[in-house]
Amino acid sequence: MKPIRLVRGFMTVGGWTMASRVLGFARDMMIAAFLGAGPVAEAFLVAFSLPNLFRRFFAEGAFNTAFIPIFSKKLEGGEDAQGFAREAMGGLASVLIVLTLIASAAMPWLVLAMASGFASDERFEIATTYGRIAFPYILFISLGALLSGVLNAAGHFAAAAAAPVLLNVTFVIAMLLADHFGLPVGDALAWSVPLAGVAQLALVWVAAWRTGFRIIPARPRLSPDMKRLIRIAIPAMLAGGVVQINLLVGRQVASHFDGAIAWLNYADRLYQLPLGVVGIAIGVVLLPDLSRRLRARDVAGSRYSFSRAGEFALLLTVGPAVALLVAAQPIVSVLFERGQFTHDDTIATAWATAIYGLGLPAFVLQKVLQPLYFARENTRTPFNYALVAMVVNAVLAIGLSPFIGYLAAACGTTFAAWAMVGQLWLGSRSMGEAAHFDHRFHRRLPRIVVSALVMGAAIWVVTWAAPGLFTVPGLRALALLGLVLFGMAVYFGTAIAIGAMHMADLRGAVRKGPGGA
Repeated sequence: MKPIRLVRGFMTVGGWTMASRVLGFARDMMIAAFLGAGPVAEAFLVAFSLPNLFRRFFAEGAFNTAFIPIFSKKLEGGEDAQGFAREAMGGLASVLIVLTLIASAAMPWLVLAMASGFASDERFEIATTYGRIAFPYILFISLGALLSGVLNAAGHFAAAAAAPVLLNVTFVIAMLLADHFGLPVGDALAWSVPLAGVAQLALVWVAAWRTGFRIIPARPRLSPDMKRLIRIAIPAMLAGGVVQINLLVGRQVASHFDGAIAWLNYADRLYQLPLGVVGIAIGVVLLPDLSRRLRARDVAGSRYSFSRAGEFALLLTVGPAVALLVAAQPIVSVLFERGQFTHDDTIATAWATAIYGLGLPAFVLQKVLQPLYFARENTRTPFNYALVAMVVNAVLAIGLSPFIGYLAAACGTTFAAWAMVGQLWLGSRSMGEAAHFDHRFHRRLPRIVVSALVMGAAIWVVTWAAPGLFTVPGLRALALLGLVLFGMAVYFGTAIAIGAMHMADLRGAVRKGPGGA
């Protein structure tokens, strides 16, 4: 694929990803307004998490990780790529239909596996009902992900990138219609899940058809290609399982505290927004260049790319992390405190937001450090590190819950992220000069921290001096916008003044792109 075409594809995916995240944020604001942190909200969030749990394996997770490389090689080699895709779709559809039927029958036990704290109250029955309605989403989204992989392999990115937006659009419309006609909002959300899955599948299926790929499920059979697909997918499923166990542990702990699942979900949405922005920038602009240079044995170039990736990651996450820590309460209050979402919910969510914010740099640094291993075709070591991080998460989330309640789940997630970064960094010490940050990185790191602290102090002074601005109807949104813009001005202004960043560096990195020299 030509570099300019690849860059265009990255930009397309990045733009639609941001649109999806913003709409997802709006979706959660509406859920908070209509349902607050009550039993219906928690029941729906657990029910929706069930198909998403398996989605990591069958959609953009393990299955596609194995499918896309094989399909791409067949496509480039002029082999029967379309026939392989039909075989894969037939096999995948068969497995998912059986899985959906089993899950529907076993839904009460699945709900308890996700949230055992529901067992003694009304949330259990609601989550079981919603789970049976929502679970077929896994069939539609997984088949859609397979077709998205086909489109991406062929260089057609728009439809596959736009598909996730349909989910959030469907949610928003469902809530508005339910509220307008006086219907239960929770029920509308549950039914909108499979409906959104059908819409997403239809979008990519039509797009694939128009580009010449007539992908219709074939009769499942254990051909050599399918055996190869299964053989590659199983290790990826094990790695994906570690991440899901971390999420499961946190949700189990939260389920024993009324409202906690909703509080953690809203807090997660807040720190995921900057994480998504930076993750896209790192993945699109800097990390592919790092991987290419490592494979080409360009030690000096590899070290430069690695250092710039780390510098860029910290510049765009340390500031937001401090902001989430200092201003968590006004942010949560302005964005969520309305309708059924009370001031007590704001306080609870703000505490979780602050703790998650402390882990924000770690989540992005993982994206900087992991390619050092992947470029050397070493996937086993990061998997072993993930197992250790999983233990850290479980010990903290479960062990601290009797003392700090639902916040133990947030602490487990944050500390596990930093444990993963620590292991990745220590493990890379033996990889030579290419895996060591350069002098410029070490010179700028303390200046980035100082810039963030200056910004944090400035934000704290504003929120301390004028707390009422964030509670006045009609002005609170403008006050928050002003606070954000003020914080950004202080942060980046300080960073430029003391040499933590130069705008020319950022412009140059973006201009070079993945195919840059």
